[in-house]
Amino acid sequence: MAILMLFVLGVANFAMHKAVLESGHPLVTRTAHYFGLLGGQLGFAMEFIALLGTMLMVDAGMTGWAWVYLIYSLFNGLSAWLILSGRL
Repeated sequence: MAILMLFVLGVANFAMHKAVLESGHPLVTRTAHYFGLLGGQLGFAMEFIALLGTMLMVDAGMTGWAWVYLIYSLFNGLSAWLILSGRL
């Protein structure tokens, strides 16, 4: 069940990441040179590594990592909301 929850959170994180990148927000354009590596896919690669690592840890019985990823996802959602709503 935890793996399914992580998968859903991962999909949400990828969607938020893409929405922020496509928003044209000044913060995104100022940091574009950092994330322009790997053809602009560095941020997505980092998201994937975080998700995969968490899934592997949870599969190995370390369920605390699911809580860590949930907290990460909540902060990610808050950040995306702040950027997309123009509050940041």
